[in-house]
Amino acid sequence: MKSFPTVDVLMTLTYGFPQSTWDAAKDEAREQLAAIAKKGARPLGYGELAAKIRSIPFDADNDAFHKMLGQISVEEDAAGRGMLSVLVVHKGGDMRPGNGFFELAQQLGRDAKDRDAFWASEMRAVQDAWR
Repeated sequence: MKSFPTVDVLMTLTYGFPQSTWDAAKDEAREQLAAIAKKGARPLGYGELAAKIRSIPFDADNDAFHKMLGQISVEEDAAGRGMLSVLVVHKGGDMRPGNGFFELAQQLGRDAKDRDAFWASEMRAVQDAWR
C-alpha cells in the first residue's frame, strides 16, 4: 500500500504536468466539489469526478488524481472550509473516501481513527462551510 506524501511534499508536486495545466485541473475539480457541497448533494465517485475534469485526462485510479484531491483538501482546510475531497467516494464497497483521505486527515491533525464518524463529521463541516 502506498502511503500519502507529507503535506509539504504533496503541495509542491504537479506530477509532470505544467503548473498552469495542474492548476486548471484543480480548479475544475474544486468547482465540481464546491457545487455539490453547496447543494448538499450526494458525493461523487472517483470516476465521476475524473470524467468531469477536462484539463488533464485522469482515470479514477490515477495516483496524480488522488494527490490533486489531497492538495485541494489541504488548501480548503487551510481556508477554514474543511477537507473538500470528503465528497469523493468509492462507488462500490464502503462508499467512503479512500485510505489517502484518512491518512491526510491525520497529517492535518484530525482524529480519523473512527473512519465512519470522521467521514460523517467532515462531510457536515464541508457542507456547512459552503452553504
